[in-house]
Amino acid sequence: MPSARRRLLYITDLAYPARGRRYCDEDIFLTSRLREDFDLALCHPREAAQLMDGFDAVVVRNSGPVLEYPAAYEAFRGRAADTGALVYNELSGRGDMAGKQYLLDLTAEGFPVIPTVDRPEDLHRLPVSERYVVKPKRGADSIGLEIVSAERARELADVGVLVQPCVDFSYEVSFYFVDRDFQYALYAPDPERRWQLQPYDATGADLEFARRFIDWNSIGHGIQRVDACRAPGGELLLVELEDLNPYLSLDALSEESRDAFVVAVKASLHGMFSRA
Repeated sequence: MPSARRRLLYITDLAYPARGRRYCDEDIFLTSRLREDFDLALCHPREAAQLMDGFDAVVVRNSGPVLEYPAAYEAFRGRAADTGALVYNELSGRGDMAGKQYLLDLTAEGFPVIPTVDRPEDLHRLPVSERYVVKPKRGADSIGLEIVSAERARELADVGVLVQPCVDFSYEVSFYFVDRDFQYALYAPDPERRWQLQPYDATGADLEFARRFIDWNSIGHGIQRVDACRAPGGELLLVELEDLNPYLSLDALSEESRDAFVVAVKASLHGMFSRA
């Protein structure tokens, strides 16, 4: 007898108004393909804690910034911890899943990241710049981000925000991983159009850079996106390590690349169940 199909609760906010992205299109496509292997139902992130017990695993996808529903998110995490539920991505991430503290930690550890501080007395540790980026530690999707003068950065710096030099980068590039395996890379040739992406032919040095952050993180199963910028000196610097609900920009891929990504995600989910 064939084994019973696993049941997935797929968390998404199909109506979230993401700038330059259509969450609904991406999740409609991905769920249509996952249904080839799994029984699946969609729910809003605010309903996840109440519904998750009826499923074999929870897949967190384009659910929007959790700062818009903090109580529901904490209830979901608490319920998952109490029941030992399988969650994809697993909830042990040290990147955006846990806030922006990782930018401070990686700066202190000497990783190739845009230098970041969170105290007025540490501003001297940053490279001198005419402009600085100030953003909330619990921010997401550029919510609350400001580009300010050095004087204003000193006024705003406190434990609730991060301060970085404003890097005059050539372009942004994102590297996408399933579990610890690289899948594809995309970049935005025009810095003013972050989500107008094109395929990027990653070099060995590029992938070595991205894998440093995947190795640093503690996620065994899930999808991660390493966002970087090409600094004036030619080096890559980390902008963000998205390990909670990274948008995948699947519409920027060829059909062959999309199919390969789906195959990788299915294999990852099956592997998660086999190891449980």
